Amino acid sequence: MVELRQVTKCFGSHEALKEASFTVKPGEFMTFLGPSGCGKTTCLRLISGFDMPTSGRIIINGKDVTCDPPYRRDVNQVFQNYALFPHLTIYENIAFGLRMKRISPADIARRVERVVQMTSLGDFVTRKPAQLSGGQRQRVALARAIVCEPKVLLLDEPLSALDAKLRTQMRVELKQLQKKLGITFIYVTHDQEEALTMSDRVAVINAGKVEQIGTVNEIYYKPATRFVATFIGDTNIVEAQILSADSGMLRCRLEGGLELQVCQQHSHSSGKLLLSLRPEKIRLSRTIPQAINSFPARIAMEIFKGAVDELTLTVPGDLQLGAILANDGNTGMDFHEGDEVFASIHPEDIHTVAE
Repeated sequence: MVELRQVTKCFGSHEALKEASFTVKPGEFMTFLGPSGCGKTTCLRLISGFDMPTSGRIIINGKDVTCDPPYRRDVNQVFQNYALFPHLTIYENIAFGLRMKRISPADIARRVERVVQMTSLGDFVTRKPAQLSGGQRQRVALARAIVCEPKVLLLDEPLSALDAKLRTQMRVELKQLQKKLGITFIYVTHDQEEALTMSDRVAVINAGKVEQIGTVNEIYYKPATRFVATFIGDTNIVEAQILSADSGMLRCRLEGGLELQVCQQHSHSSGKLLLSLRPEKIRLSRTIPQAINSFPARIAMEIFKGAVDELTLTVPGDLQLGAILANDGNTGMDFHEGDEVFASIHPEDIHTVAE
């Protein structure tokens, strides 16, 4: 549905986007994820036509639209501030785009009624935007965008103005709406939880470069780079030296001397590795487990977070690793600061990343 081919965007001497290439499938929920200023909104504006690329091509639904203005592209956009007309009623706001396209009044009424029901706005159509809550205004902005039946809907951090509880609720509603409509959604956010909750695939962008594109599982469990591993959730990044390789397994020595076995994921040109160990994958016990990659540890710090405990472990060589344990009421798994324990991690739960 959308394809970028080697797209670069420069503002003066600054490269906001660097040779970005990717495709978005029909009906897919694709998220651009990254920190502020990384180039994700620039990428969205290039697709919408509000900015033109310095080089490269943009294809939408099989048509090269690189030089086309926004009104010639079959896309609609939902902005951060919703951009609703304050003097128009909710019905008039939703119908505005159809009227600009000179759709017949009967067809306008039919299509507006359909999206009003879909977004649960039936009780508010005669009100003005100022009379609605943030979540209701957000639904109006969505209704106004989808009533025009675009091939692609672009959403630029549309939940950023909502409080935490409402954001969580709207994530679910937005994903359900997208499935119901079957429209291709391209969503911009810096919130990792939003990306993991709603997306079919995620493009992680950093300093204008697309570092990795994949499903939420691929991005989380198989990060390609140090940035992706540390930006998506929590992880331990440690340097390691390869000691030997046998039957698809690498025996590695971590900084400080701890030795671990790692599943070999690809060939390595040097004897050094950068490893990502997710803290929730580290298991603790009071007795020595009969498992690969078991080692003694001391709990140096404990932070209670309700459903989970965040622990800092000191392991051989004075290396510190973060671990996360669920508070499930099991007294045998009730570990505290100062305890001497044994830790283990499965070789398949250790992933090599690029610097």
